[in-house]
Amino acid sequence: MKKLFVDTGAFLAKEIAADQHHAPATKCWMQAKDTVLFSSEHVLDECVTLLARRTSYANASGWGKAALDSGIEWLQTQPPDWNSAFDLMRKYADQGVSYTDCLSFILMKRAGLKDVFGFDRHFESAGFRLWSAR
Repeated sequence: MKKLFVDTGAFLAKEIAADQHHAPATKCWMQAKDTVLFSSEHVLDECVTLLARRTSYANASGWGKAALDSGIEWLQTQPPDWNSAFDLMRKYADQGVSYTDCLSFILMKRAGLKDVFGFDRHFESAGFRLWSAR
């Protein structure tokens, strides 16, 4: 079965109709039904915060609870990952990669994930494949 890491952009694009990636994200979500989905606690945090700011806090809270119960496997960071992510931030400093993305790179590598559902080209720079681009 196909495994796929879901980044913040894919979650937000599905939930926010005005998002520039809403149409392709909606299509990709439908295609991902037979896929094992992974994400991280940091992506969850980022999504809930951005949804609260772009929609409402009630909507973001409801979305967050539903996301936790959706069957997605939420990858957890460990303390050594934090410093490793800071090292990656330094490595990709010229590209403005976020700390959350750097943590995602580490978690994806640990879980053996190569494909990411999202719209952030930083994942390609780090050696992963953007699934939405296919």
